[in-house]
Amino acid sequence: MKGTSTEHLLLTTNSAKRLYHDYAKGMPILDYHNHLNPEDIAADRQFRNITEMWLYGDHYKWRAMRWLGVEERLITGDASDKEKFMAWAGCVPRMIGNPLFHWTQLELERYFDVQEPLNAETAEKIWNRCNERLSEPQLRAAGILDAFRVKIACTTDDPADNLAAHQQIAKNPQGAAKVIPAFRPDRALDITNGDFADYIRKLAQAANQDIQSYDNLLQAMQKRIDFFHEQGCRLSDHGFGIFPYEKATEKEAGQIFAKALAGGSISLAEEHKYRTYTLLMLGRMYHARGWAMQLHIGAIRNNNERMFEQLGRDAGYDSILDYHLAASLNSFLSELDRDGQLPKTIVYSLYSSHYEMIATTVGNFQSSEAEGKMQLGAAWWFHDQKEGMLKQLTALSSMGLISTFVGMLTDSRSLMSFPRHEYFRRVLCRLLGQWMEEGELPLDYDWIGRIVQDICYHNAERYFQMS
Repeated sequence: MKGTSTEHLLLTTNSAKRLYHDYAKGMPILDYHNHLNPEDIAADRQFRNITEMWLYGDHYKWRAMRWLGVEERLITGDASDKEKFMAWAGCVPRMIGNPLFHWTQLELERYFDVQEPLNAETAEKIWNRCNERLSEPQLRAAGILDAFRVKIACTTDDPADNLAAHQQIAKNPQGAAKVIPAFRPDRALDITNGDFADYIRKLAQAANQDIQSYDNLLQAMQKRIDFFHEQGCRLSDHGFGIFPYEKATEKEAGQIFAKALAGGSISLAEEHKYRTYTLLMLGRMYHARGWAMQLHIGAIRNNNERMFEQLGRDAGYDSILDYHLAASLNSFLSELDRDGQLPKTIVYSLYSSHYEMIATTVGNFQSSEAEGKMQLGAAWWFHDQKEGMLKQLTALSSMGLISTFVGMLTDSRSLMSFPRHEYFRRVLCRLLGQWMEEGELPLDYDWIGRIVQDICYHNAERYFQMS
């Protein structure tokens, strides 16, 4: 099988090629949402082999291998790392049309200078070559951030985390990149989770105070926000299946909270009231700190009960939830906006049919506080591929202003995922280049090129104010 050159990958016009190579390619990265382990970066981790670096925890690859009938022992089981790599290599030629096919090319080429396509015949050679190079400084954890010109990487961190690794990175940086926490209080909102009371005790310990009441909870959350802010945090993140909006009073929220702490059964209406009121209170805290708020909406998780019992969460058994969002989202944003306490907000949906609706919704709440204060989030998770990105970018430009977009993120647990920024930039230049070729935009490369560079980096730098 002949290799495919990545030089002009996805760039279908001369204008697209020029925009990418002259304007987008050299831009630094601000990866404002990922799930990297900050301890790896603090220790400048050296990976034992390419499987540990590339396949561990990558549920995108796991799903594809299962689709091809690969035994679970070769995916998440007790097979050796080499066996798992060989199994993955044998799958890659059948990934055509899936972003994994291009990601694999880009990742092997950008990290290891591997030009050959990965398949069963080349697997042994590529395994050996990659493993030989893993001791090089630019392939250790912190070295990777520098190699890809990552200026800022924002991890995803629970309010109860002590952020020791972030403090270590700030005190003894292994590279030039800033590694900054992002505040993810999902467990404090997940009141129907069986370990909710245990989590509240953990949060109380982190905040160094008792949490016996709902007012105590809000005090503890404010303390943790203050602590995160001291460590450089400037954004929060929230994950939802259905995004609820159910009006409640503080008294009602407090009663529901007390009931959950006592082990009582929480109804769906009570869950929605508690989530709504608590998220509104958090939104006001974020606004006071000048933070951005991210809302990731529309995942239905852990759907295979048998495999959940075997492997736990984040194992590749999540999918897209379809439901109505417009009324709840508009009501939530309006409630915060009414008191002038709506923070900068990025709304993502895993259900791509929401893109136009979200773009028009966030348009209802733009203000002079920030350019593009309200954002339609990047194509997320199952949509961070060519068609998903094009759909998101088209919806944003048609219903809003693409020139204010804060760009792409990896949303990944793997240090091998930074070429996803390259992939996005190629898709962006493909779209704008097509508009230039078709006469919808003038052939003014400096003008359009500056907009490309803004979307790639500068908009996010201005928006998050973390530099």
